[in-house]
Amino acid sequence: MSGITNWRSLLRRPPTGDWAVFTFSIVWCLGVLLPMAGVVLFSFVRVSAEGLDLNFTLNAYREIFLTGRWEVTARTIRIAATVTAILLLISFPFALWLAKGLRSTTWKIVIWTLLTAPFFLSDTARVVIWRPVLGLMGPINSGLMELGLIERPLTWLLFSEPAVHFGLLGPFLPNMVWPIFLSLILIDDDLIEASKDIGASPWQTLRHVILPLSMPGILAGIIFSFVPMLGDDVVAKVIGGQQVLMLGGAMLDLITALNYSVAAAMSALILAIIAALQLLIVLALRRIGKGASLVEGLRK
Repeated sequence: MSGITNWRSLLRRPPTGDWAVFTFSIVWCLGVLLPMAGVVLFSFVRVSAEGLDLNFTLNAYREIFLTGRWEVTARTIRIAATVTAILLLISFPFALWLAKGLRSTTWKIVIWTLLTAPFFLSDTARVVIWRPVLGLMGPINSGLMELGLIERPLTWLLFSEPAVHFGLLGPFLPNMVWPIFLSLILIDDDLIEASKDIGASPWQTLRHVILPLSMPGILAGIIFSFVPMLGDDVVAKVIGGQQVLMLGGAMLDLITALNYSVAAAMSALILAIIAALQLLIVLALRRIGKGASLVEGLRK
C-alpha cells in the first residue's frame, strides 16, 4: 500500500522537471530505440512479405559479404567521410567569418536566409540542376573546350564518383555551417581580444582559444553531415546514375524486392559503425584532455 501511495503522491506533485525528462525518455525510447532494436532483431531472423521466421540465423549477414554488398557499404562510408572532411575545411573558415568577421547585420540576414532556403526544397530539386551543368554539352565542358583546355567533353563530370562528391557538397553544406556558426557566435569577443593583448598570434588564438571553444559545434556539424549522408539516395541516383550505387539506394532496392532481412542487416552494420566512430571520438577527446571542456561547452 505504501508503494501505491508514493506513486499517487508523485502523480499529484511531480518534482520540477521530472515529467519533462520522463516524457522525453518515453518518446525517445518509442521513437528511436525501439525502431533501432527492431532493425537489429530483423537482421537475425528471416523477414519476408509472408511474415517472420523467428529462428536465429546469420544468413542476411552472409549474403551481404557473399554478394559483394559490403562494397556498397564501404563505398558509402568512404564518400561520406571524404565529403564531410571537405565540408569541414570549407565551412569552418566561412562560419568564422560569418560569426566574427562580418559586421553588417543586413548581410548576415541575407546569408542566413540563403543557408536556410535549401531546407525548404526537396532533395531532388537541390541536385537535379547540376545535371545540365555537368553534362557533356553543359557550360563547364563548353567553356573548357572554348578556352582550348580540353579537346573533347569530360565524361567523368557526370555519372561518376567525383560527380557524387560534388553533388553532396551543396545539400549538406548548411548542416555543417550552422552548428559551427552557433558555437562560434557564443564565444565572447573579449576572450579573443585578451588573447591578442597577451601577444598571441592569430594562429595561436585560433588554435588555443577558438578551436577548443567551437569543438561542440564542429562535432555536431560532423555528425549532422556524415550520418544523414550515409542514407542519402537522391544524389547518387540523380548525378551518379547507375554507375555509383550507395547505401540508401541499395537498401531501397532491397526493400522493393521484399528482401527485408538483408536491408536490416546493412542498417545494423551502419549503426555499429556509427557507434564505433562515436566511441573513438569520445576516447580521443579524453586522451587529449578535451572531454571535460566539450561537456562544459554543450552545457552552455
